[in-house]
Amino acid sequence: MKLLLDENLSRRIVPFLQTDYPGSSQVALDGLEAADDREIWKYAKANDFVIVTRDSDFYDLSLIHGSPPQVVWVKTGNLTKAAITHLLISHRARIEHLLHQEGVACVEIY
Repeated sequence: MKLLLDENLSRRIVPFLQTDYPGSSQVALDGLEAADDREIWKYAKANDFVIVTRDSDFYDLSLIHGSPPQVVWVKTGNLTKAAITHLLISHRARIEHLLHQEGVACVEIY
């Protein structure tokens, strides 16, 4: 599973995710820094990404459009880059398990 981090998550954590989530990226690294959410949604779908975000916009799109792409909604307060990285890596098994279930478009992590 490869992750596409929304603009609200630092691109600096991408290298630290590669072992657990090979091929992951961040919107700015893929030339999408000025893209709106629908463009990012289409890009993630076309390139087999799971979108990771800290806001509800992609959750809302998943309710309207279903999946793919699927969404991981990070529902925490302000965390350091290291803490976000740890959160994604430590929840990897749970994220993968839930996203492989039929009909699951969004997983929330805390």
